[in-house]
Amino acid sequence: MKDWWLADANLLERVCIMIKKHLSSILLGTALLIISILSLFIGVMDIDWKALLSGGNGMELNIFLLARIPRLLAILCTGVGMSVAGLIMQQLCMNKFVSPSTGATIQSAQFGILLSLVFLPAIGLWGRVMLAFAMSILGTWIFVWFVQKIQFKSTVLVPLIGIMFGNVLGGITSFIAYKFEVTQQLSTYFVGSFALIIKGNYELVWLAVPLVILAFIFANYFNIVGMGKDFSQNLGVNYKLVLFCGLTIASMITASIVTIVGQISYIGLIVPNIVAMFKGDKIKGTLVDTALLGALFVLICDIIARSVIMPYELPIELIVGIIGSVMFIAMLIYKLNHGKKAIRLGKAKEGSCCG
Repeated sequence: MKDWWLADANLLERVCIMIKKHLSSILLGTALLIISILSLFIGVMDIDWKALLSGGNGMELNIFLLARIPRLLAILCTGVGMSVAGLIMQQLCMNKFVSPSTGATIQSAQFGILLSLVFLPAIGLWGRVMLAFAMSILGTWIFVWFVQKIQFKSTVLVPLIGIMFGNVLGGITSFIAYKFEVTQQLSTYFVGSFALIIKGNYELVWLAVPLVILAFIFANYFNIVGMGKDFSQNLGVNYKLVLFCGLTIASMITASIVTIVGQISYIGLIVPNIVAMFKGDKIKGTLVDTALLGALFVLICDIIARSVIMPYELPIELIVGIIGSVMFIAMLIYKLNHGKKAIRLGKAKEGSCCG
């Protein structure tokens, strides 16, 4: 009887330790699940969940299956993908201000889309995304090459190089678009929006899912490479290969999302930094929380975009830009006052498994 009680107590203690270890992931996952369900019933047309369960109204069911669910899935993939892409780039570039928007990755993908519209108009969606993949990888590597050539790197200089390079690409893209009169077609890729997402035209964003899984598999290698070239080589890790794989994963995630949703900035910059303030810099320990918080952040912004001037809808890029700017400024103020000191949610009491 005593042995049984001790075994039960040990099991309970292990469960409590596991819950405490993954508490942030559990809270984020629960919040994401609740808000995801609520978002399915927010829109121009009111949908009665009781009617859906009874299968009464065919129009409501069609809207739910063809528009609301695809939109939710696209939002989740976008939030997860862009936040993880930002986390990978920050780790590999050893700079917390690097992201797809400050590393010229988004602008390179847009340039690839422009080339497909101008020179290969009949290439189709898959051909367009392949060209976006190629240009985003190339543009990101050019940015990294620029950074590696700088002898004295500062925290601010690295993203500034990416922003300037992105502006150059953006200027060239705009010039070619005006020259060949494709500005209207290209405009949908410059402002992120989920308004046109329906079943059959969003599935490409699912590419973010296997790429995020790959990032999780190679997370330890990204950690090692993030400590520097010499450190990586001393541990027997192929620095250039891991760097290429990591940047390729981040570029492909970004390109797939830009091709379907359009440009959404700030997610890859803000979300990894917020998670790092609570959980540190180890990529494998923060990747799940980064993905969940990214999805939750985009979902909340999308609900605001749908609700502010209903029945009309604001582009989510606008809402993300406003909220993201405020969060980024608040984060900078905190870091200026507290340095790299992490925020702790609470300390456990000694001798207590759940305290």
